[in-house]
Amino acid sequence: MDLELRHLRIVRAVADAGSVSKAASLLGLAQPALTAQLKRIERVLGGALFERDRHGARPTRLGELVLARARVLLPAAKELQDEAVRFAHAPTPGFRIGATNGPILGGLVDRLAADRPVSTYTSWSAHELTGRVELGRLDYVLTGACGDSGTPSGGLLWETISVDPVFCLVAEDHPAAKEKEVELADLAEEQWAVTPGDGCFADCFAMACARAGFTPGTIYETDVPTCTHLAQVGRAVVLCQATHQPAQGLAMVPFAGAPLRWRQLLGRHPTAPDAAWVVAQAKQAHMDAVRRSPVYHDWLVRNPGYGTAP
Repeated sequence: MDLELRHLRIVRAVADAGSVSKAASLLGLAQPALTAQLKRIERVLGGALFERDRHGARPTRLGELVLARARVLLPAAKELQDEAVRFAHAPTPGFRIGATNGPILGGLVDRLAADRPVSTYTSWSAHELTGRVELGRLDYVLTGACGDSGTPSGGLLWETISVDPVFCLVAEDHPAAKEKEVELADLAEEQWAVTPGDGCFADCFAMACARAGFTPGTIYETDVPTCTHLAQVGRAVVLCQATHQPAQGLAMVPFAGAPLRWRQLLGRHPTAPDAAWVVAQAKQAHMDAVRRSPVYHDWLVRNPGYGTAP
């Protein structure tokens, strides 16, 4: 016979009651049955646990040792059982996701929310979002970086979701709207519009323009609706991600040679739930966005090596 928790409960009951008869009454057992059980426990442990006489039962030195362990193990076992029950009946933890401006957040939320609750927090600042994840206020951050720039610093774990070219949005009556692709240099006289961010995209764009032989003019840094309006009225050419869904009255046009690239990144806290599954869902959301973009889908056929990361 191996020693079990129920045996320790018997030893503790006898010690607390001060006699075998009282312990039997408290445990709802017949005294002979409890006496027989106690003898079997003593044989397993190698000696008498109690000195019994007409005055009751007093622990022996061996009994004191066993009782000392029992008073630690029994509450610990009860605590473990209670915690396991609470865990088993607790609701499935949700996902807390932060994101900068990007076209795949909606698809990712839709996929994750089919499994469990999702909360989102958006900001133009990747640094702010990364800090929130580091502090444990968010589980994931969906952001990006241009070209071959490194991943953001900090204690997060990063996955590349995709590598995409940067396209441009122009009004439907713009001369470039009917082109399969446009040279960046052909737009040297244009004004530009971009959404805000704290990465190096502005520097990357300036260097791309320099390689094309010009310095860009006015650059409006503003929100998506304003960028859309400026393009629709012909006030600016908007730089956008290739998975962007153009609004009515706009055409999305690739740049020849992909002078600008954008990497979609998913950062996570080391304790973020279901990391591998969330990464897979983010990549599926990106592929869904590509399928919704005929311009990008057609461009990928001619330019392998971009798109969703393997």
